[in-house]
Amino acid sequence: MKLKKIEKKKDKLTVEVVGEDHTLLNALRENAWREQADQAAYMLEHPYLANPKIIVRSADPKKTLTSAAQLLIDEAQEFQKEFKRAQQR
Repeated sequence: MKLKKIEKKKDKLTVEVVGEDHTLLNALRENAWREQADQAAYMLEHPYLANPKIIVRSADPKKTLTSAAQLLIDEAQEFQKEFKRAQQR
């Protein structure tokens, strides 16, 4: 995965996410909303020829996107813990 900053303003951040698809971007978008983003969306202009871009608009979009990513990490770790516990039953 590689990130390319496309646009950065005081209240808006657009990042191209090279090598990813709907799965990661949809989870980040959902978590950005949970982190009180004013706007959170992603777009994929062409499924084979373009990389997806995530757009976050908030008072501090960098912080919002960072928090959304951390929430995703926390959720994955919780799933891993519960999955290991379920295997032991």
